Amino acid sequence: MDDIVKQALAKWPNVPDCYGWLALDARGRWFLRDQATQACGFFPSSKGSLLQHEKLIDFIGRNYEVDARGCWYFQNGPQRVFVSLATAPLTGRLMPDGRVRTGTPADFQPRQAFLTPDGDCYLLDATAHAALLDGADLAAVSFINAQGRLATDADWEHGPGPGWQLRAGRFCLPLQTVSQEAIPMQCGFLRQPYP
Repeated sequence: MDDIVKQALAKWPNVPDCYGWLALDARGRWFLRDQATQACGFFPSSKGSLLQHEKLIDFIGRNYEVDARGCWYFQNGPQRVFVSLATAPLTGRLMPDGRVRTGTPADFQPRQAFLTPDGDCYLLDATAHAALLDGADLAAVSFINAQGRLATDADWEHGPGPGWQLRAGRFCLPLQTVSQEAIPMQCGFLRQPYP
């Protein structure tokens, strides 16, 4: 967290939380959602304005945290601005050196992979933070069957099962199938925070 944010928290400790004004889509893009946008419905059906200011996006990333309920927020000075999530609180991208980058300064070390029936791949790290692997990176991952071989079309007829792994970058992770609806529960976050 930035020092200026810590100073604002100390100076104004009782600023009310904010809900519905900030959202994150499946590609890791931030959206501002004014009252008119919020009146049109929940995110992601009603998106809002795409943030494109790089310094603001970096500031959000450095001050992006999670509370005990699994609600992610941006600490904007003394105010917590809770984030509506289209999919997951982080979007993971595979780097050439094999690491997973999420847009926050924290080092993301995945320990588990989840695959949904529609092909989304979620990574869960050692601190129980979840990232949706960017769809552009799915071509760079390998699926390993229970016999330790690359999965074939015949393997996929029965779907991933016990013993399957996902190889992504420098990581080889246990793989589990799970429904899109069960991902927040499985990974410990809320997509639509509430007061």
